[in-house]
Amino acid sequence: MTRSISILGATGSIGASTLDLIRHNRESWRVEALTANCSAVELAQLAREFGAKIAIVGDQTYLSDLRDALAGSGIEAAGGNKALCEAAARPVDMTVAAIVGCAGLAPTMAAVERGGTIALANKEALVSAGDILKSASECADTVLLPTDSEHNAIFQCLAGNDITNVRRIVLTASGGPFRTLDAEALKSVTREQALKHPNWEMGAKITVDSATMMNKGLEFIEAHHLFPIGLENIEIIVHPQSIVHSMVEYRDRSVLAQLGPSDMRVPIASCLAYPDRMETRLKPLDLAAIGQLTFQAPNEELFPATRICREAIEAGGAAPAILNAANEIAVEAFLDGQIRFTRITAVVEHTLARYSAAAPSTLEDVLAIDGEARICARDALESSALV
Repeated sequence: MTRSISILGATGSIGASTLDLIRHNRESWRVEALTANCSAVELAQLAREFGAKIAIVGDQTYLSDLRDALAGSGIEAAGGNKALCEAAARPVDMTVAAIVGCAGLAPTMAAVERGGTIALANKEALVSAGDILKSASECADTVLLPTDSEHNAIFQCLAGNDITNVRRIVLTASGGPFRTLDAEALKSVTREQALKHPNWEMGAKITVDSATMMNKGLEFIEAHHLFPIGLENIEIIVHPQSIVHSMVEYRDRSVLAQLGPSDMRVPIASCLAYPDRMETRLKPLDLAAIGQLTFQAPNEELFPATRICREAIEAGGAAPAILNAANEIAVEAFLDGQIRFTRITAVVEHTLARYSAAAPSTLEDVLAIDGEARICARDALESSALV
């Protein structure tokens, strides 16, 4: 049976992995909509290859480039945030929500409110607006399938089990490329070094988040929203090999773990085929070649991001949205060479300490908080050393 699919963020790493799986299972999928922020030519090429009905660029200044690249194809072109939300609301069997950052919040919410099945890869949507998104999902009877490797692993480990029997969830973290460095060495980390993850191929923002451990902190907040077992029952452990993607411990002390290659096509395939399974062209896991799997506690003194995220979700209200906005600004500043690596989490903590707001109850509230928090984070950048 052929199913319809829209991919929000088609030119990013998640979008590329999703389309690669579809490329080798063309008879199973009909592509409705593809979106990108500004990669108009690449987006047009993908839209032509997969026969999409519509292609949308989030940055409207690239719309003319998109139209030129799609000329004669019969594929509709559109641009801007409104067009993104309209595309997300199109009725399809599955929507892959993979727009990076808070920019993906409104389109993701539009897809959730429409209903159907959402393969959720935009972690910021749950971090900044978890309660609002979950409420909208329940109202629309939307099925949320977690696409992050860690949350997908937990989802698989929970299959057929009652969550009330869960004692503990353990999120695994690679520790990033700098887990063995000391405090002094971390001060001289370069952009190029931060963008070389030892195990995963990801976009720039999420790769830096992995290096600071912020990515794991954000995933801690996501897990809290996706799997309601209590914050005190969610833990993080460093696992450098990135083979065990997360674990679930039950009341009888049985621990179920999901293992697999460090390739996002594994969790994406789980979502695309759910509740079934699909073939992939990935090499099988060779545990003998890997040799050993090791685990260690995270070092929150050198990598405070996980602590900051835990404190933000414990505080609740607007704190997670403020944290997310400040982190996006700080990572952007690091990538632009404005601040050193160790200042990323410092900017986030500064923003959380200086700005507060009432708990959001609507998407508009979240976006307003996000905007104010970004202003505060930029002020923090101005007052901090550039090195």
